[in-house]
Amino acid sequence: MPYVNSSAIARIEYDPLSRTLSIWFHASGRYDYYDVPSGLYQGLLHASSKGTFFNRFIRDDYGHA
Repeated sequence: MPYVNSSAIARIEYDPLSRTLSIWFHASGRYDYYDVPSGLYQGLLHASSKGTFFNRFIRDDYGHA
């Protein structure tokens, strides 16, 4: 479970079998995003700004709970 250096995101996990991306936000806790390609998970991990990457490529494009 990678903890990341981000002002918005505390931790990121990815389950390749279910393609579920779990993101823990500092302010609001955990959200699970469904049917996320593994490449997006890798991109998020390596992005210089995790929040910007999340807002641009994940937030509005994948269902979450």
